[in-house]
Amino acid sequence: MEKNIKWWKNALVYQIYPLSFKDSNSDGVGDLKGIISKLDYLKSYGVDVVWLSPVYESPMDDNGYDISDYTKVNPLFGTMEDLQELIDGLHSRGMKLIMDLVVNHTSDEHIWFKEALNNPNSKYHDYYIWNKEAKPEIGSVFSGSAWEYVEHLDKYYFHLFSRRQPDLNWHNKEMREEIYQMINSWLDKGVDGFRMDVIELIGKDVLNGKIGDGPYLETYLFEMWERCFKGRDIMNIGEMGGISQERAGELTSIENSGLHMTFQFSHLSVDQEAWKSKWHIKPVDFKELKNVFIKNHEIFKEKGWNSLFLSNHDQPRQISRFGDENYRVKSGQMLFLMIYGQKGTPYVYQGEEIGMTGIKFDDLKSYKDVETLNWYKEATQLGWPHERIMKSIYSKGRDNSRTPFQWNNKPFAGFSDVKPWLEVNPNYQTINAELELNDDDSVYHFSKRLFEIRKAFDVFTDGEFKCLDQEASSTFIYKRFNQTHEALIITNLTNKEQEIHLEEIKGFSIVLSNYDIKLSKRMILPPYAAILSIKGV
Repeated sequence: MEKNIKWWKNALVYQIYPLSFKDSNSDGVGDLKGIISKLDYLKSYGVDVVWLSPVYESPMDDNGYDISDYTKVNPLFGTMEDLQELIDGLHSRGMKLIMDLVVNHTSDEHIWFKEALNNPNSKYHDYYIWNKEAKPEIGSVFSGSAWEYVEHLDKYYFHLFSRRQPDLNWHNKEMREEIYQMINSWLDKGVDGFRMDVIELIGKDVLNGKIGDGPYLETYLFEMWERCFKGRDIMNIGEMGGISQERAGELTSIENSGLHMTFQFSHLSVDQEAWKSKWHIKPVDFKELKNVFIKNHEIFKEKGWNSLFLSNHDQPRQISRFGDENYRVKSGQMLFLMIYGQKGTPYVYQGEEIGMTGIKFDDLKSYKDVETLNWYKEATQLGWPHERIMKSIYSKGRDNSRTPFQWNNKPFAGFSDVKPWLEVNPNYQTINAELELNDDDSVYHFSKRLFEIRKAFDVFTDGEFKCLDQEASSTFIYKRFNQTHEALIITNLTNKEQEIHLEEIKGFSIVLSNYDIKLSKRMILPPYAAILSIKGV
């Protein structure tokens, strides 16, 4: 068993979506100074690493994931001095910072793309992907064709996301060298690594129709490692939504891939119809969810490493998706134990620790997300009735998890003292950090204690895994064990009582539970029960 556990395997990562975390200058938009003002809050919760969504210069067509200058900070969020203050503030508290690395595409306002449009003979023209025809026919993730016609050039450029996010041509060596220089400049400033946005796509071969996990992926990842990451003690996570669990295990097993772990989305398709888009929703299949987790443990048993998460800025809030807003606290606590008792690095998305829930805006005009708005247009053209479209948006729209952080019950939830860029969830008066911190039975205190226990026992990092109820669809009961400890995790995934039978409970003591309950061989689990027991404590 591995004795010297890498620091990033035992870290608690907290994602900050800067637009919605804390506004310090009364413009309705979260900013770097706002984040700095809450560093002690993060430290107190037990955060080791902050993942900061993009704060680079951007026209904000996709909320910062459309970058117009990789070397500058968007004035909306502050200055480079503010960012350095954030880095220093985290480091002085024993925390680290990872930033988003968005290099599959740029903004159409990036100087490279402007030059590419203005002069087809410019070297920058080949920094992007062009074709005389809109072929092969490839759909954009954000609806419509991935090809955009430029009349004065009489050809098309490729954009897998918004038309304002042209894809970079990774086959161009000069372009790659500029990207590597940029990466190194951020690492030299003290950034501790990157969450690498849709990084599986850089290896694509568009003109031959090979997009996800394309034929050149490892070539470019190996080169990036050699030029940027080799010899640095950093943490890199590759967002690779389209790859398989097996492929994730393979890529994270190779040192010079530069990937310590991936975000792959096998567990996030359990509430959509097979082989259809995320908007074709169905009730969560918990048995399928369990099977994904069980398979993960087999794949990552001997090699590679996994990321543990249920929500982020692109995914609905976990209580609204996998839990129950009518049992907000209990289901929120259960979900924390269910996912974070497993093997992998835990990621908490801002607000999950206080049990925030998703939003359901009555008016489509309240939504800001480009993907959501494009989907409404496309679904209308497909003949979907308004009610069905809105149901899919309520379930999967990205703005559901992007509403401002609910700090207290003051106007605008203490996020700002003016109307925010996106409306605050009306439930902020009863769901906010101030209330959660003052309630010993809250999601906040349950999850904080869980992470303290995780760090106190190596079994959660290096222990093996055994599911004890593989055929059950209403409970998830599993063990983690190594040479020194054994942990028993018991969760009820439903709002109904569940009867369970346990064979071996001798020597186990409950160290965390969301009900006053005793461990026995026959148990009646209350709705959304979550019980963690450890043998020998």
